Amino acid sequence: MERENMVKSVSRALDIIQLISMKKGGMGVTEIANQIDINKSSVYRILSTLVQYGFIEQDETTGRYKLGYKFLEVSSRLLESIDLREEAKPFLQELENETNEVIHLVVYDQGEVVYIEKLEGNEVLRMHSKVGKRAPMHCTSVGKAILAHLPTNDVIDILDRKGMPMHTDQTITDKDRFLKELIWVKQKGYALDLEENEYGITCIAAPIFDHLEKVVAAVSISGPTMRMSGQRMEELKERVPEIAKRISARLGHVHHNQII
Repeated sequence: MERENMVKSVSRALDIIQLISMKKGGMGVTEIANQIDINKSSVYRILSTLVQYGFIEQDETTGRYKLGYKFLEVSSRLLESIDLREEAKPFLQELENETNEVIHLVVYDQGEVVYIEKLEGNEVLRMHSKVGKRAPMHCTSVGKAILAHLPTNDVIDILDRKGMPMHTDQTITDKDRFLKELIWVKQKGYALDLEENEYGITCIAAPIFDHLEKVVAAVSISGPTMRMSGQRMEELKERVPEIAKRISARLGHVHHNQII
């Protein structure tokens, strides 16, 4: 019976935390008691314990209770411990199983993208990419997906430093045209590489954001141009951004327009 009461107290404490977290100005004991239908003395006892541990604070002026800074401490430890590659892996595998194509996960580093994961798919596709390898941003779908969410000054700086060398005759080498393409990418939520990096290969990518709403990575699907056309691309235009949003959510990013 004692254990049952303790579990009940934990459950009530979590309900109280949840309730307080939704009220910016905090809540009083009576208000809490009314909302979760337990007596005021029980609410007070639970609040006192939570105050003791730093999870709840009492405003000295109003007497109302609000979230304590202990939550920031705990959440920052959680965010520090998040491993992008590990968090993304099940989502990348989901894409690979669905499409049988090559799936990439890249991070942004010093004006380039670095491949940190590559799933080969079941179809035979020869690509230059491999884990640990760097690639330019101006001619890859993953690079464009990231650049579209960086400040314009940073983008121009990267293009000036790295140049825009032609990899195929489809590579965009004109800066103004490329900046217009990035506006399109940001509006659409995905980026394309239409044989701009390697002949015969089409890629589609979407950006991944962290808890600070900063773009940190991108996920892509690559396939032979003959397979990546028409109806298939229409489906992937929905699917790749959806997977990117789900990975972003695992990194603590809150997507405001959609429930993930």
